[in-house]
Amino acid sequence: MDFNQVDIHYLIAAICVITGALVFYSIGVWGERIQKKLKFWHISFFLLGLVCDAVGTGLMKNIAHMTGLHDELHTVTGIIAILLMFVHAMWAIWVYVKGSPKAKMHFNRFSIVVWCIWLIPYFIGMYLGMSIHH
Repeated sequence: MDFNQVDIHYLIAAICVITGALVFYSIGVWGERIQKKLKFWHISFFLLGLVCDAVGTGLMKNIAHMTGLHDELHTVTGIIAILLMFVHAMWAIWVYVKGSPKAKMHFNRFSIVVWCIWLIPYFIGMYLGMSIHH
């Protein structure tokens, strides 16, 4: 499939923003894991990752609409990932503000699970993007 200039610009923007989501979310999750305690800056990175993912998903939706390319599995897993990221961020805020020291130390288990689930639509999107241009 050939993309026009507008499609290419949307695609580049979407790839950059989604990759930003991967970087921010990974820094937050793995920073929390390494430090063994939920801290405010981890939550900041969770939220940055969530915002980037939501913006990138919106750009991808526009690309799908403009090009007629749509993948149901990618859509469903992407929605699940954004919802999980949202729940994760809200729960992290709650644990940070009201949670026990033990809860703050063990929160990273949930973070790792959400991060792994988030990778599923990320890699599906990467695969779909590469398979279109082969």
